[in-house]
Amino acid sequence: MKPLVPIALMSFMLFFRPLLAFADTEVSSSAQHAHIASPEQYSLLLENDQVYVLKMTLKPGEQDNWHRHNAETVYFEKGGRATISVGEDQMTVDIPDGHVMWHDAWEHQVKNDGDTTIIAIIVEEK
Repeated sequence: MKPLVPIALMSFMLFFRPLLAFADTEVSSSAQHAHIASPEQYSLLLENDQVYVLKMTLKPGEQDNWHRHNAETVYFEKGGRATISVGEDQMTVDIPDGHVMWHDAWEHQVKNDGDTTIIAIIVEEK
């Protein structure tokens, strides 16, 4: 009997593994944190000495501004089709509802290319 690959690991491999290559890019100290760069899309739910907790809401066709994140875990309450730009590279992904991902610090921009609102909760190290 073949072992089953956990669904969360499979979805990570299919949808976000290529983004890990982007995570190796240098993070500029001049880029702002998401909730500062794009307050229309990111609300600050909690800030303490260890973390920021953000809620991202991207309506169809909406795009946030260029921003940075420290190491973060992201839970997509509602997924959708998004194009993520990192430097000159772009990747379009279909994010499933309930998807969870983690990666190290990075800078990027996100555009909702789908027809549903994307909602995510982000827990980011300070």
